[in-house]
Amino acid sequence: MKFMKHHFALRLLRHWRAALYLFTLHGLAQAQSPAGAAAPALKELTVTANPLGTTEPIAPAAAYSGATLLLRSRSTLGETLDGTPGVSSSYFGPNASRPIIRGLDGDRIRVLQNSGASIDASALSFDHALPIDPLTVERIEVLRGPGALLYGGSAVGGVVNVIDNRIPRDAVDGVSGKADFGLASGQRERGGSVLVEGGNERFALHVDAFERRSGDLRVPIRLDCTRADTPGPRSRICNSAAASRGGAVGGTAFFDGGYLGAMVSDYRSNYGTVADDAVTIGMHSRRYALEGEWRRPTAAIAGIKWQLSRTDYRHTEFESGAAGTLFRNRGGDLRVELRHEKWGPLEGLIGLQAESARFSADGAEAFAPFSRTRQTAVFAYEEMALSWGRLSFGARAERVRIESLGNPDPSVTRFAPGSRNFGPRSQAVGLRSPLGGNWQFTSNLAYTQRAPKDYELYANGPHLATAAWESGDATLGLERATSLDLGLAWKAGADRLAVNVYRSRFSNYIGLQGTGATRDADGERNPVDRNGDRVADGSGASILDELRYSGVRARFTGLEASGTLRLSASPASLDLEWRADLVRADNLTTGEPLPRIAPARVGATLIRSQGAWSARVGMDASAAQNHVPQTGQRATAAYTLWHAALTYRVRSGAAQRLWYARLDNITDKLAYSAASVLTTTAFPKAPLPGRSLKLGLQVSF
Repeated sequence: MKFMKHHFALRLLRHWRAALYLFTLHGLAQAQSPAGAAAPALKELTVTANPLGTTEPIAPAAAYSGATLLLRSRSTLGETLDGTPGVSSSYFGPNASRPIIRGLDGDRIRVLQNSGASIDASALSFDHALPIDPLTVERIEVLRGPGALLYGGSAVGGVVNVIDNRIPRDAVDGVSGKADFGLASGQRERGGSVLVEGGNERFALHVDAFERRSGDLRVPIRLDCTRADTPGPRSRICNSAAASRGGAVGGTAFFDGGYLGAMVSDYRSNYGTVADDAVTIGMHSRRYALEGEWRRPTAAIAGIKWQLSRTDYRHTEFESGAAGTLFRNRGGDLRVELRHEKWGPLEGLIGLQAESARFSADGAEAFAPFSRTRQTAVFAYEEMALSWGRLSFGARAERVRIESLGNPDPSVTRFAPGSRNFGPRSQAVGLRSPLGGNWQFTSNLAYTQRAPKDYELYANGPHLATAAWESGDATLGLERATSLDLGLAWKAGADRLAVNVYRSRFSNYIGLQGTGATRDADGERNPVDRNGDRVADGSGASILDELRYSGVRARFTGLEASGTLRLSASPASLDLEWRADLVRADNLTTGEPLPRIAPARVGATLIRSQGAWSARVGMDASAAQNHVPQTGQRATAAYTLWHAALTYRVRSGAAQRLWYARLDNITDKLAYSAASVLTTTAFPKAPLPGRSLKLGLQVSF
């Protein structure tokens, strides 16, 4: 699919390379300004997935912004967050991955854009990418616990809030901006972004644009490629190239006590699906959003915040250049939060959320029917300050209606029309208490219910990403879980330590389970004995394992730990950052492990900073994952990946330049992800990336 050449934002900032050059010249010109001149800066973002924006949240949370986000940024959200304690990636090659939190993935993880719903098809299939590029992101937050309940039953695993400033929430004084440019060797990547904001105390305008292009991913093994233009073995994953671009225009009007803003964004991507050398995906997502806040409208109300968005998402799967299945998801959401003034020691908010979406999949690879989902919910979150600590309460009540509309093609008869109604209820309580000696204790207890998704109820067809025939179960009930999290945290100066242990027990965990049967290309059950290997029937068509969505009892138990140790403060600071996590997930109904669970991991990074320079070197080690089900997943070996980075920051008047270099997988280690379905379905053609050097420059003023 070809990109639109004259989109509104791209038309304005189409030549971002030239814009970067102009920004650099602007910085040189500013170098002539007086040394004491004040430098305008981008306003600090105040949007947060933590409901009350407290600096010490009760629930486990992590946040990345600035240079920290820049150095860990990858082409996908899942890979960008991978390595955060408790967070792994669904890794479907370099172009498609979602975050996995504490072993939970898919629709148990709520991905938000500025606290609003992200409507796409990424949770439907591992090879469907999120229409979000980290190039345009200013902050990413990961939240678990009671605060996550505000965002729906799909947040049972946690919330990932991707924050930009496309709707400015604070007045902008004059003109400010930022430009990024980077080159990476591993995927022959070249990419960049430009952001400009301007305004005064009454109005603000935001414009941004980005572009990223990459070739096939380099890996530490020679692989065969069946594509005609690149035949034979080579040290790259076939069909892993990608090209994406997008942009946004937003504006805000400020008034005494609040603001009202709007924005429109556009995202387009063409990328290869590494499971099949001939299949590519052409994706397009356009999003419209309105947002406003009215602070202190009455003596009893601290503020009212509301958001309204509409998304038109679609992608086409091409096989050898010919258009195949078309996936579309069109919908919107409305969210209103009312935060009340303190009632004695109590502060909090109540809210209303409504979402609707119409999904369709039309073509040979359509394994789910046309469907419509509507959801309304009310929620509340309260915190109480006490003499011995801080207590939090969260609750949410939903009404969900899911309708299967079949398929308009009369030749497609495998999808049965139907509808289901659900009423999930979720509650949580949290505690944070000081223990003395700079120690803090936290505890979070939650009971959550999640309504099944449309595909979990009504799927019935071949799915390329799982190499299986997937079937839904229209009789599924609510997914129910009880979770307990206990944490200890300590901080003294630059030194810190945090440890969390948790257990989640599901009475009805909805997942894909093998039925022991197989299907042929037409969906008919086929009794061919494969002896564990994939074979073909008489027509030469592949025989697919039959997987069915069903509810089982399940248990997730884990540990997360991280810390910083200041080794030296003068003449240069020297810090040791370390992290570790472990999760064990079991199907209590069958007694087997659940699939695609990351193994035990440890990591450490040594960081030295002096003046404008900063250097870091570190490692991430993953244990072998042998705790896998007998069928449907391959065990993975242990591995250690080394990395290093160097940054140099220089200021010239109002302009600031950050030069950076990052070297990943220094030893070019061959490794496979236990959390990726590719490790089993496409082994050995989809290992983790090999050695790669990235060089980049960020200019801001």
